[in-house]
Parts: sequence; structure tokens; C-alpha cells
Amino acid sequence: MEKFADVSGIVLEKCMACHSRDYDLPFYAKIPGIKSIIEKDFNDGLRAMDLNQELVGINKNSPVSDPTLAKMEWVITNDTMPPAKFTAVHWGSKVTAEDKKIILNWVKETRAAHYATGLASPEHANEPLQPLPDKLPANPDKVALGEKLFNDKRLSQDNTVSCATCHAFDKAGTDNKRFSEGVRKQVGDINAPTVFNAVFNVKQFWNGRAADLQEQAGGPPLNPIEMACQNWDEITAKLAQDPELTAQFTAVYKDGWSGENITDAIAEYEKTLITPNSRFDKWLKGDSTAISAYEQEGYQKFKQYRCSSCHVGQSVGGQSFEYMDLKKDYFAERGNPLGSDSGLEGFTKNPLDLHKFKVPNLRNVELTAPYLHDGTVETLDEAVRIMGIYLSGMEVPESDRAQIVAFMRTLTGEFNGKPLTGEKADK
Repeated sequence: MEKFADVSGIVLEKCMACHSRDYDLPFYAKIPGIKSIIEKDFNDGLRAMDLNQELVGINKNSPVSDPTLAKMEWVITNDTMPPAKFTAVHWGSKVTAEDKKIILNWVKETRAAHYATGLASPEHANEPLQPLPDKLPANPDKVALGEKLFNDKRLSQDNTVSCATCHAFDKAGTDNKRFSEGVRKQVGDINAPTVFNAVFNVKQFWNGRAADLQEQAGGPPLNPIEMACQNWDEITAKLAQDPELTAQFTAVYKDGWSGENITDAIAEYEKTLITPNSRFDKWLKGDSTAISAYEQEGYQKFKQYRCSSCHVGQSVGGQSFEYMDLKKDYFAERGNPLGSDSGLEGFTKNPLDLHKFKVPNLRNVELTAPYLHDGTVETLDEAVRIMGIYLSGMEVPESDRAQIVAFMRTLTGEFNGKPLTGEKADK
């Protein structure tokens, strides 16, 4: 419990019972009738936040994650945890005013130590969302190569598809299609996310199967539906026939052409694909006039309806994997099952990961329709409505959705000093 520091006692006493797989349930959990209620509450609690992932899971050597901080902040601020039916039986489990003060201060200190970018003005320094930096350190020679390779159709089997085909810069790093089209007009079953600001994602792809940008760059060229090459030798043989590009490449990579070097260059280039200076960034940095009062109220509603519990940090998402059916069965109600619906489970093969997806980053979201992993949603209004029902467990009224959407439109930033371009979602 060291990473929970000053709040470890509170967490052990008042959180772990419903948010840890290794916690012993009370004796009365075996009583018929009560047993089913407790098991449901226990399962719901784990799906909302599994503290084992923070303690002994993949993040054991890292600070408490940004989304976990945001979730704890939300439930404490809104007095939703522990639930009343739990405190009615466990009289000492209610969070006291002093507990709240300790937890919120811990959240603030942990966020400042590990997730604040240092760019926000003092009054906004503890916001769950943070400004983007203007740029990240990158090797300019590798970036130049990566840009050429990102746009090179020779990475595909029939020389018709490049990375930029599905991640077009005039479409905010997407293709604005439900499913992208690969070689020989083949179509997959998952929506292509934007490449902009992907460097800030904790992992890549909707199911997290790539640990970083370099591993992600190695996926599409060998994917039989996307670029369909048999192996990297097939690709490097074509690129090696280009003397000018080969000379530039070997000047940087002394060992010459290889899949590892190609993906390293593309990943280095993608580090530069960030979009700072949105109107919301300017507001976070202290320009009180950068967004309107209506848009500021939309941001408060964004937090009120728990959106900021998952869409956190400088990229406004990309930091965790969450259940698409957390509060209600999205997949049953949508119908028409897809192979991609398995989410994280498709990669980990762990049944507990079924229907978990990486939270998409919301930067430039007004330009990146359609939305969700299945590409079924065309408008921001509908995306907010669906997230409220299936993720937050709250019906979001139309007027509140309009304000949230107005806020989300303030997240459109700049690339290379110019406003990012693309087709704006209707509403």
C-alpha cells in the first residue's frame, strides 16, 4: 500500500472490500438472498475500479494512475462511496469529513508530483485535464525519415496504402470512416483512432496490444487486411531499391534497412504529432477569455457526469482501459456483434477483460467522427448520450449534452502552428 501513502488506512478500511479481488468477503455474504446482492456489488465495484491493478498488477512499480486519482476524487467529492447500503451494515465505513480532506489532498499532491505538466496556471493546476506541451524532444534526422515512411505506400503489399491513408492530416489524423479500407479494398471491423497525440497513450490500439508507438507502427504493414505484407524482408527489398532514400536511411541507421529501424523512425516522427494551443489549453494556462462562460459550464458538466474520471491528463484520455458495458449492456442493445467487441480480452485472453477498451483521447474530437471502437456514432451529442448511459450510469439531458459538446469543441488544437483541419461533426 506504499503508493497510497497517507490514505492507505482509509483505502484498506473503506475501499478494498469492493475494489480488490483478494479481499475476504464477510460471513453474511453466504446467506441466500444477501449473497446475490453482495456478489453483484462486489463485481460492479471491481469493474469500476480494480485497486489490485494499482497494487500488484502491471502498474505496481508506477505511481497510482491518473484515472484512478480522478475516480477517487469524483466519488469523494460527490459522496457516492462507500454506498449507503454498505455503510448501513458497516457502521465505521462512512467517509468522514477528515477522510475526505486527506484523500483530496493526497489526490492533489500525487497529481502534482506525477501528472501535472507545469503549464497550467495556479488556479487550474489541480484540474484532471492538463495543457499539452508545445513539443517533445525528438531526433530530427529520424523524424525526417519517419515522415517519409509514414507517407510511403511501399509499406503495403500492392503499393496502394500508407500509414497516412488511414491517418490523414486533413482529417485530424483519421479517415472519417467507420472502418478503414486496406489493400484490395478489404475492410476491418474497428474504427481507426487519430494518430495525433497518440504519443501520450499508455498503450496503443483499442485493445492495448502494442506497448508503444514503435510496436504499433509494426502492426499494420503485416496485417493481412490492412497493408498485407508477408514480412519485413518484403518491405525492405522494395525500399532498398530507392538509392536516395537508402542513403538517407543508412546515414541514420548504420545497420541499414530492417523492420525495427523503420518502425523506430516512424515512432520518432509520431512523437511530433501533437496539437497544443487549443482554446481550452489557453484557458488552463490562465487566459480566462479563451473559452466562453457557456463552454466553461460545459467543462463543469463534463466533470459532473464523470467524463473526467476516464478522459484525464494532457491527452484527455488514453490512460486506461474501461468497460464499454460498465453500467448497462451496450453490446446487447446495439446488436450486430463484431469481432472487435472483445476489446482487451482479444489481446490478453483474460475473460475479465471482455468489453474493456482503451479510453480514446478527446483532443480534436470534433474532427474525428465517427466515434467509439465500432464507429457507429456520427455526432458528439450521441457520443455523450451513450457514454452517460453505459459508462457513467446517468441520463444526460439534451441541454447538458449541448454544453458538454460545446466544451469538447474547445479541445481542437494546432499542428505546426496552424489550426488543425478536418470536417467538424454536425452536433
